[in-house]
Amino acid sequence: MTEKETLRDVPAIEEQALETFSRDKAKVLPGRVKILFFVLEACFVAALIIWWLSSESARQSNSLLVFFLYSFPSEFIVATVPHEPAILYFSKFYSPLTVTIVAIAGTILAEVINYTFFSFVADLRVFRKMLQGKAVQKTIALFRKAPFAALWVAGFTPIPFYPFRFLVVLARYPLYLYIAAVFASRTPRFFLLALAGHAFKIPDSVLIIFSLLMILLPAAPFLGRLFKKRRTQTSS
Repeated sequence: MTEKETLRDVPAIEEQALETFSRDKAKVLPGRVKILFFVLEACFVAALIIWWLSSESARQSNSLLVFFLYSFPSEFIVATVPHEPAILYFSKFYSPLTVTIVAIAGTILAEVINYTFFSFVADLRVFRKMLQGKAVQKTIALFRKAPFAALWVAGFTPIPFYPFRFLVVLARYPLYLYIAAVFASRTPRFFLLALAGHAFKIPDSVLIIFSLLMILLPAAPFLGRLFKKRRTQTSS
């Protein structure tokens, strides 16, 4: 190639390089936006958890705004605080329909956060390798046979719901169908709880004990193994 031909090709090379840079930049920007959303979501829920645990006035409030904000820590990933006692508590002050509407609105927004949060985590290289295991793939295949029915049963019954928050992302289940399943299952559940709370006016002391049991019961197997391990070490 002569020097003139090389100079003639310079604009084309520069244009190609600019297009490549633009494509690479377009790939980087969405990644940065995902990271930003991931951090903001985590900080938002963490702030609400700290606020709820540290503010006595919030825990004693019967404001619907407090109840709405409570939905986020109570429905985020593995719930830090249980949602059901709060529904029973606020049902003493508001109609079952009002409590249900506020509870389902907060829950749907919390589940949107869960979905985007897990989508970011699942795309990380470390987790992609972990998700290639046979047990994980079999679980995903089983879930794909009847995803909406599985979500409805888990959402309506006392079955732990948090594993399904992972499954919907791993199975690439559409967000709008996931939210539809959450709405269809949680709405009647919340309404029944609100009816019970409105009818029986459960004392606060009973609700506190109920909350503690709901927090401790999922941790019971872990605490049992820990106690058994320490007992074994002490005896040896």
